[in-house]
Amino acid sequence: MPGNMLSKGEVFVIDTDAAAREQLSTALQQNAYDVICFADGASLLSEAKARMPACVLLEMPPDRSGLEVLKRLREENCMAPVLVTSAKGSIAMAVDAIKSGAFDFIEKPFRTRDIVERIDAAIDEFGPPASNRRRWLPGREPLTERESEVLEHLAAGLTNKEIARRMQLSARTIEGYRASVLKKAGARNVTDLLRRIFGQGTAQATVTQG
Repeated sequence: MPGNMLSKGEVFVIDTDAAAREQLSTALQQNAYDVICFADGASLLSEAKARMPACVLLEMPPDRSGLEVLKRLREENCMAPVLVTSAKGSIAMAVDAIKSGAFDFIEKPFRTRDIVERIDAAIDEFGPPASNRRRWLPGREPLTERESEVLEHLAAGLTNKEIARRMQLSARTIEGYRASVLKKAGARNVTDLLRRIFGQGTAQATVTQG
């Protein structure tokens, strides 16, 4: 990264092609990102336990082993957006990636400039992981801090019991928070809620402060 630029955050890049890793790393560094490259999922998961990246760029190999890496990131509450890339992508693979928590699915070959733009957009959508910014629907009653935290855990695919353990609350209490979030969003269920909040339905999400 150029010395006169403030860092926009760390991006974890996993790609089996060393040349591709180098190309992506150079492009991201030129756009003020710090980059940590990995050759395999195990090393990325180990590093993700110690630090929270701003974004993860995850290659999906033909055997789909990247899905397990993606699921593990979400299970361990890594809230950074994950962009999945694949040289042999399919609609089914893209659907599985999104269901497993991916923010975006990008087919290879791609232009590094496009990747940088999509990483910028993903980070802007998610906001800084440690901040209290949250995605919500315009015109709807704001969430409390606890409701916002429950929403983030739901978005990560956690169950009520898992959320309860992380927040050190009872599962019944989490059920109450979830019901409140659903009511405020006007959503029928969690799937409908996430579709509305993350802009995949007719309603468009926004970021509010609070």
